[in-house]
Parts: sequence; structure tokens; C-alpha cells
Amino acid sequence: MNVLRPATSRTPWWTPESHIDRRPFLIGRNAVQTALRGFFGKHDFIEVDTAALQVSPGNETHLHAFATEAIAIDGKRAPLYLHTSPEFAAKKLLAAGEERIFTFAHVYRNRERGPLHHPEFTMLEWYRAGESYEQLMDDCTHMLALAAETAKTKRFVFRQMEIDPFAEPERLTLAEAFHRFASIDLLASVATSGDTNRDLLATGLKQAGIRFSEDDTWADLFSKVLVEKIEPNLGQGRATILCEYPVSEAALARPSAHDPRVAERFELYACGVELANAFGELTDAGEQRRRFEHEMAEKARIYGERYPLDEDFLAALSVMPAASGAALGFDRLAMLATGASRIEQVMWAPVAEVFE
Repeated sequence: MNVLRPATSRTPWWTPESHIDRRPFLIGRNAVQTALRGFFGKHDFIEVDTAALQVSPGNETHLHAFATEAIAIDGKRAPLYLHTSPEFAAKKLLAAGEERIFTFAHVYRNRERGPLHHPEFTMLEWYRAGESYEQLMDDCTHMLALAAETAKTKRFVFRQMEIDPFAEPERLTLAEAFHRFASIDLLASVATSGDTNRDLLATGLKQAGIRFSEDDTWADLFSKVLVEKIEPNLGQGRATILCEYPVSEAALARPSAHDPRVAERFELYACGVELANAFGELTDAGEQRRRFEHEMAEKARIYGERYPLDEDFLAALSVMPAASGAALGFDRLAMLATGASRIEQVMWAPVAEVFE
């Protein structure tokens, strides 16, 4: 029997000498969190608390959950998962009648650990019923400035990249980014129905000198360009709002009113770091089910597993109002604001490292 024990290759975070080095970052984290709570309070948001245990952890192909089970008094067992986001529960609260909500939720993602990733981290999510996702862009702009002001810094720096957090972020569509950084016409490979042309996009990658495999799907090719050519160039000098994702990469976002090939989704980048992911929320339960089933088929193909759908969530979509919502990696924002170089420096008690 193999027993996992905490790895001992690094000095434990709880030693006094380690803690004294980390403590300024932690105090800074607390200050930024308090300031953000003040921001939401000023704008009439209500703070909510959602359960971490859910029947479905989320249904995106490359998100990996921690699984557990519920055991009844009579011994019956049923699977449960630690959520990868509070999104499903938050949207149920919108369906219940709440209009402006936010939460600092501990969320859990497996297969993730590194300078910018941790198995358990804090997600700041907020939702505005009846408001556009452009308003969320303005929220992100204000939060960057507020975090910097609170931390008493005039710039965010990470890995030789820096931004002015008080500057208005650049707004860049995916189509513009593919053209600027890879000379690829992205939307030429996306039909008005949302269907994608894998071979046409592959031709663009060949011309751009990006290596790929013959069995890569359109989504695989899209990700390669994003990771290799685009993301390293985002958030230099000022933050970048990368918007209008193709509908096939829209997850839980609704299609754009001005172009059916793209969706109301944006991501916020600073110093090459992805900070936030936001949607004009999809409320078509049938379309949402179709997307979930497609994502789970891909997960089964790639990883040999799939997660159940939250039928309660799909039912709630039928009464949920039009809304927009954003998820921001709070620990990453705290890192940039305080000048930390690793995510664990802004976590009071990091998860034990069980692998050498």
C-alpha cells in the first residue's frame, strides 16, 4: 500500500523564518480583499456563500475535479465533487431572484500546481442581472486600480512584464489577436452556425510555423495558437481584455448579437497572466445541455472520464434572468498587487505538497 506523505524537499511554509518572509504578502492580500468587498458594497452587491460539494463539479473538457462521496445513515453511497467554480450555485441564486451577488469561494482543481496554479484557491465571482458584459469590463478596470491603490503600488510586475494598473485596458477581439500575433484569419474557419473548419485553421497554423498533430481537433489548434502566440503578448504596458471568443469556445456564454460566430466572453490579462473570465450568460437550457454533452464527450475521448450534468442547474436556467458574470482568480490578483512571485506566497496555509 502506497501512502502519500508531504514532500520534504522545501522548507515548510509554517516555519517562523518562512512565515516572516511571506507575511507582508499575506497582509497585503487581506487589504486587497477588504477593499474589493468595499467596492461591491458600494455598488449594492450582496455577498453570498455557496456549498463546495456539488453533484457536478463543472463540465468543461480540461477542468479536473476532486471526487468524493456522500454516505447516508443506511450506508447508501452517492458521488459528490468539490466544485471547480461556484458558478452553478450562483446562477441558481439569480434564478431565485437575487440581482447583484458576489462571493469569495474556495474552489478545487486537480492536476494543477505551479507558480500560478494551486489545487485549492480563491475565486472571486460576481453577477449582474439585467446588465451587459461590457459592465464587467468596467468592473475589472476599477478592480485593478483599486488593488494597486490598496497595495500602494503604481505598477504590476511579473516575469519581466509589467503594466500600469491605472491605465485603461486594451480591448482586443480574438480575431484581431489571431491576425496581429499569428497572421491567421480565425473567423474564416468559423461558420455562422458555429461549426468549425479544422482543415482551414490547420492551414493557417502551417503558414504561421506552429507545429501540430494530424489528430488535433479545431479546438486543439485554437488552443495552440492562443498559448504559443497570443497569451505571452497580452497585458504588456496595460491590461488586455481579450473578447469575442468563437462560440465553440464559449462554455457558458451566449452568442453575440452582432456576429453569431462569436460569443459574449472575455478574459482579462495582466503581465501575461490570465486574471478573469467573464460571460454574458447563456440561459438557453437546451443549448447549454448540448454544450455540456459535447464537452463531456471530449473529456471521455481525451481523459477517459466524464462528470455528471447538474440537472437542477439546467432547470434553474429556464427561470434565470438575463445576466452577466465574471470569475477572477483572487490569489493571482493579490500576487500582482503585492509583488509576490508565486501563488503560495499569498495563501495563508497552502495545500500540502504530496509529490516530490
